[in-house]
Amino acid sequence: MATGRTHRPATRSRGIPEATVARLPLYLRALTALSERSVPTVSSEELATAAGVNSAKLRKDFSYLGSYGTRGVGYDVEYLVYQISRELGLTQDWPVAIVGIGNLGAALANYGGFASRGFRVAALIDADPAMAGTPVAGIPVQHTDDLDRIISDNGVSIGVITTPPSAAQQVCDRLVAAGVTSILNFAPTVLSVPEGVDVRKVDLSIELQILAFHEQRKAGEDAIGADEGAPPMRATPTGRKGPDGDMPAVMPA
Repeated sequence: MATGRTHRPATRSRGIPEATVARLPLYLRALTALSERSVPTVSSEELATAAGVNSAKLRKDFSYLGSYGTRGVGYDVEYLVYQISRELGLTQDWPVAIVGIGNLGAALANYGGFASRGFRVAALIDADPAMAGTPVAGIPVQHTDDLDRIISDNGVSIGVITTPPSAAQQVCDRLVAAGVTSILNFAPTVLSVPEGVDVRKVDLSIELQILAFHEQRKAGEDAIGADEGAPPMRATPTGRKGPDGDMPAVMPA
C-alpha cells in the first residue's frame, strides 16, 4: 500500500491556485453526499449551492482539473469524486500521528471519518508517562521519548498537534526533525517551520470570535429595526440658549 512518505499531491506543480485547493474539499464533501444518495449527475449550480460557492467560481476551479462537464447534463458525480480525491492525494494511504492525547486528541483519534477520506491514524503520542500503553480508539498511546522512532516506523508525513500551546513549538520541531512535512496545528499558537513544511492552523476560539462578531452585528441590526418603530424625536426650536451655549436643533423626547 502506498504511503504519504513517497507520494505527494501534484497540485502545486500543475499550477492550481491555493484558493482553488482550499475549495476542493468543499466540493468533495458535497459530491460524496450526492454519491451516497446515488445521484448520477449534478449541475454546476446545484453543486455550487451545496458547496457554498458561486457557480462561476466552481466552473473556474474545475477547469484547473480539466473537468468541464457536459452541456445539458452536468458533471458525473462518481468521476468528480475520483478526480478530486486523486488531486488531493486521497486515493492513497496517509498515515497520521496525533501528538497530545488530551480531550481533543482523543476525540480526533476516535473520529471515524478519517479512514474513508484517505487518512489512517497510525500513532498516538503523549508526554505523560502514565498514558503510555493506554489504548485510545484501539491504538496504544506511546511516549514522546520515542517520537523519532514512531514517525519512522509508521512512515508518517502528517502530524497533528493537540498539545498545550507552551509545548507546541517543541513538538513541531521534533516532528519536522523526524521527517514530518505537513502539520495540522490545533494549539492556539503560531508555529515556526522551515521552508518545505506546510502548516494548517485550526483555532476554535478564533472561529467562535468570528461568530460572535456576526451575532453582534445581527443584534445591532435588530436594534436599529426596533428603533425605526419608535416615536420620532421632538424638534427643539433653534436659537434657544443653554448653559453651554446654543442647544442642538433636535433633542431626545
